[in-house]
Amino acid sequence: MIFRVSADGHMKLGDRWVRCALGRAGVCPAGAKREGDGRTPAGIWPVRRLLWRGDRGPAPVSVLPVDIIGPQDGWCDAPDDSAYNRPVRLPYGASAERLWREDDLYDRVVILGHNDDPVTPGAGSAIFLHLARPDYGPTEGCIALARDDLDALLAILRPGDCLDVALPSAEG
Repeated sequence: MIFRVSADGHMKLGDRWVRCALGRAGVCPAGAKREGDGRTPAGIWPVRRLLWRGDRGPAPVSVLPVDIIGPQDGWCDAPDDSAYNRPVRLPYGASAERLWREDDLYDRVVILGHNDDPVTPGAGSAIFLHLARPDYGPTEGCIALARDDLDALLAILRPGDCLDVALPSAEG
């Protein structure tokens, strides 16, 4: 199944549209995405797996492959490192984002298949689907949903499903 994400910050969830947060610099063509640019890449991104903070409540209902996030879990965002756009254990010798956060944004993280097969250094890392801030403040390039909406999506997502992020010009 393909779940559409509009460039105006909405996602099609079943028969309704729900609000989502996107990158602080908007949506860009996938080929223009660069590390740290704050843009959400347009394209069709397969759902890879679910990461979950086991210390923050019960596991979400999902048939996706699941890994529990621990305090040493990170994601490499250093384009010149061999682990770029891959999970790493912290502390790590190159720049890496901490997945174990003080806020709740990464209590549930769906890894999306952006720039992962093959990995192109500098073309963007850690493009996730995760929890939104209460005010739907922008992300660094990810897609973020309210907890109830993300949990509803997780209940119906299947391995092989995709998110289709549209460019602004493709809106109707």
